[in-house]
Amino acid sequence: MRSGFVGIVGRPNVGKSTLLNAILGEKIAITTEKPQTTRNTIRGIYTRIDGVDEGIQMVFIDTPGIHRPRTKLGSYMTEAAIGTFREVDVILFLADSHPEKTPQDRYILDLLKETDTPRIAVINKVDSLKPDEFQEIFHAYEEMEIFDNIIGISALQGIRVEELLEMTGEYMEEGPMYFPEDQVSEEPLRFIAAEIIREKVLLYMEDEIPHGVAVEIESYEEEDELTRIGAVIYCEKKSHKGMIIGKGGRKLKGIGKSARQELEALVGTKVFLQTWVKVRENWRDSDRALSQFGYGE
Repeated sequence: MRSGFVGIVGRPNVGKSTLLNAILGEKIAITTEKPQTTRNTIRGIYTRIDGVDEGIQMVFIDTPGIHRPRTKLGSYMTEAAIGTFREVDVILFLADSHPEKTPQDRYILDLLKETDTPRIAVINKVDSLKPDEFQEIFHAYEEMEIFDNIIGISALQGIRVEELLEMTGEYMEEGPMYFPEDQVSEEPLRFIAAEIIREKVLLYMEDEIPHGVAVEIESYEEEDELTRIGAVIYCEKKSHKGMIIGKGGRKLKGIGKSARQELEALVGTKVFLQTWVKVRENWRDSDRALSQFGYGE
């Protein structure tokens, strides 16, 4: 058995969570088109058994998008991602454009140059790139001479994801199976439930609200055929509270219905979901609030 840990890093909204879900074949990380959707490091477990005492287990760590932080929440997210460099056996650097195109990519690349961990450049979204565009990006990363391998994929379409798995597996050494072979995540259901609800808020709301939203699960009770969940959606402004609730409560009902349907598929029972909206001003710069919402020590 070979095993090890793999870090997925890159700037916000480059497709890291989409790649993790594609590798596992099911959704454990939320995805939206809005940047900085992922706030915590999320571990997904890929296991392939080839025979008695043979196979591979790779623990993929999906990290928040690395960016220059403006709030304490932003600092926590960036530090969590950079900390992954030292904890893994190989780093997948996800990009979807020429390295000189965005300052964020250059910032991450400078950080990667300082680590001895093996690195693979993963050029994502190749389905939307013309062949000459892809070749230009490929050669740009090749000329940097900091990557051990380079591959083009489409996480959304599943293009060459299997090849990426084989390439990554070459860096795994003989080791233990850290998790049971049927386990795909070590995240508790309470955490995943909070993330699913937050994803629905991101999808339903305007751009000025999402980064100021946090979700806390106040109650989670499992019965034989019913799971009862009570969740509080926190926002930073009273005006945002009204927007999340919507006229006649319609917006909040839509968020709750969408989250409930996905949660039922996840837990395999009917879900009774209650949601409330509360204001917590400037929580993204409050150490106490960040700890309460699971962002920090």
